[in-house]
Amino acid sequence: MKASYDVVIVGGAVIGSSVAYFLAANPDFAGSVLVVERDPTYRFAATSLSAASIRVQFSNPINVKISQFGSAFIRDFARTMQVTGEAPPDLNFHKGGYLFLAATPEQEQTLRENHAVQRACGADVVLWGPEDLSRAFPHLNVADVRLASYGQSSEGWFSNTGLMNGFRAKARELGVDYVTDEVVAITRTGARVASVTLKSGAVVGAGTVVNASGPRAALTARMAGLDVPVEPRKRTLFVFDCATTPEGSATVNEGRLPLMIDPTGVFCRPEGRYFLTGCPPVEDPAADWDDFEPRYEEFEDIIWPALADRSPAFEAIKVVNRWAGHYDFNVLDHNLIVGRHPEVTNFIFANGFSGHGLQQGPAAGRGVAELITYGGFRTLDLSEVGYERVLENRPFLEKAVI
Repeated sequence: MKASYDVVIVGGAVIGSSVAYFLAANPDFAGSVLVVERDPTYRFAATSLSAASIRVQFSNPINVKISQFGSAFIRDFARTMQVTGEAPPDLNFHKGGYLFLAATPEQEQTLRENHAVQRACGADVVLWGPEDLSRAFPHLNVADVRLASYGQSSEGWFSNTGLMNGFRAKARELGVDYVTDEVVAITRTGARVASVTLKSGAVVGAGTVVNASGPRAALTARMAGLDVPVEPRKRTLFVFDCATTPEGSATVNEGRLPLMIDPTGVFCRPEGRYFLTGCPPVEDPAADWDDFEPRYEEFEDIIWPALADRSPAFEAIKVVNRWAGHYDFNVLDHNLIVGRHPEVTNFIFANGFSGHGLQQGPAAGRGVAELITYGGFRTLDLSEVGYERVLENRPFLEKAVI
C-alpha cells in the first residue's frame, strides 16, 4: 500500500470492485486505485446475502437502461473478466425471466404504463391476460389475475459472489490495490477530501474518495461531514422444498419457471431442486448494523398463504434454509445515488441501491469511473440519480420497486 492514491474506494464488494475494474480497464485513466474493505470474507455484505437477480422491468427509462447494460455485461462476463492463467469465471446465469402479476385495476394500470416505457427502451417484455398466463404456466391459479408482465429475455439470476469475485480478480490483475482495513476518519481541507485514516493507523492521501460502503454508506459520508439518506433494512430469504415441484411444467422457456412477483408482493423463483422466496416486511424499521437474525414468522404468516393460493403445487412445502441480509436502503426514494457531492466534488457517492446493487453494479461502476476519468458521464447519463436530488428533497420516481 502506498502513501497516497488518486482514488480511494471505501468498500470492496460488488459496487466498489466494479468501480475499481472500470477505472483500471480504461486506457484513458492512468491513476492509482486503492480499495479498502473491512471484512475480506464478505460474509455479511449485501452482495453476498443478495438474491442476485436482474430484470429490465422498471418504470423509469434510466433504470431499464442500467439493467440492459448489466444484462449484456453479465452475458459477456466470462470473456471480459478472465484473468490470465485462470479459467473463465462462470456466473451460472439462469435465464428464467421475471413475471409480475396484477390483481387490481391499479396494479394493471401500473403494468401497462411500465410496459410502454420498457418497450420504448427495446426491452423484450410481453403483457399477457389470464388465458395466455395459464397456458404458459399451467400450475398457476389465475382466477384473480387481470394482467401479467413477462420478461422473455435479459432477465434471470446468477452467482452474487461470482460477480463480485470476478470484478475483484480482474481489478487486481489490472493493478488495483486491495487492503483489509477499515476507514475510521476522512480528512477534509476546505471543500476537498484530502485523506482517509485507517483503523490500522495508516493515513492514506486521496485524490478522490468513492463511497461504496453499502448499508454503512451514511457512516462513511459522516466522516467527511456529509449526509446520505441510506440505512440498513433487513430482508429475509427462505429456501423451501416442494413435495411436487412445478419446475419443468412451463410451456415457454424450455419449461423453466420465472421469478414470479405475486400481487401480494411475495416473490418466488426456482433454485435448483428447491425454490427461493421472500416478501416485503409488514414493518420495515432501520436495522442494527450487526442484526442478521431472520424474521422467521414471515414464511408462515405471509409467504406460505400467498404461495398456496397462487398454486396447488405450493400447498405442500417446507423450509430447508433461511437467512437475512441488509438492503442499503435509500429512504428518500429507494433508488441508487451515483454522483459527486456538488460542494465536496472529490467525494463520490455510489450508494442506496435498495436491493438492486447486483444488477446495477456494472452500470454504476462504469458511470463512476467515467466521472473520475472524464469529469462527466460518457455512455449512460446517470445525472437523474445524482446526489443533487437529495439536497433538493426531490425523489426519483420508480414504481417497480420490489
